[in-house]
Amino acid sequence: MQYGKILPARFLSRPNRFVARVEAEGEELVCHVKNTGRCRELLVPGATVWLEESPNPSRKTKFDLIAVEKGDRLINMDAQAPNKVFGEWAAAGGFREGLTLLRPETTYGSSRFDFYWESSKSRGFVEVKGVTLEEDGVVRFPDAPTLRGVKHLDELVKAHEAGYEAAVCFVIQMENVRWFAPNDVTHPEFGQALRRAAQAGVEILAMDCAVTPQSLTMGKSVPIRL
Repeated sequence: MQYGKILPARFLSRPNRFVARVEAEGEELVCHVKNTGRCRELLVPGATVWLEESPNPSRKTKFDLIAVEKGDRLINMDAQAPNKVFGEWAAAGGFREGLTLLRPETTYGSSRFDFYWESSKSRGFVEVKGVTLEEDGVVRFPDAPTLRGVKHLDELVKAHEAGYEAAVCFVIQMENVRWFAPNDVTHPEFGQALRRAAQAGVEILAMDCAVTPQSLTMGKSVPIRL
């Protein structure tokens, strides 16, 4: 996936989860943060961030904050990007061969999954989770408790029991990581639900991404430690 006009900036502060104050080209700006997660280890004063200019002149904020540099690592933190890059990857045959249908935002039971797919051999649901939390090359999800995430995993188990294939794909919004693991410290219930899902036959995927300020591209599979 590609972004439009990109601008580097220096992060100053985050008054609330929706906006950030940054300095770009000698001017202080207020921009929209495209991630409502905590991201405390990413958005630190002085960090280099990357903004995308909106083509909509009627918007309150002219820019979206989409990526941040953490040391020598560039991390995409656009919460909408994982679904987009997964959709591109799946449509190109990376997820399942011979897809005849890939439909986003499909309801099953009491949950709405990110994608429903069909092929000549199978049909099923997949939930996509973006991962931005990294420490010493290890990436974890979630960075904050997510009851919705636990619900999705339990619903995937029910779908699998009903005869569908079921998967959860953790899209790691960076590259050169060591492995993925659930964040049991922050939300042990999510880790327990993920292990239950794996034992019940739900496919667990973790994929890294090639990141530039202008783009995000699905990369390779990452080892998973449950």
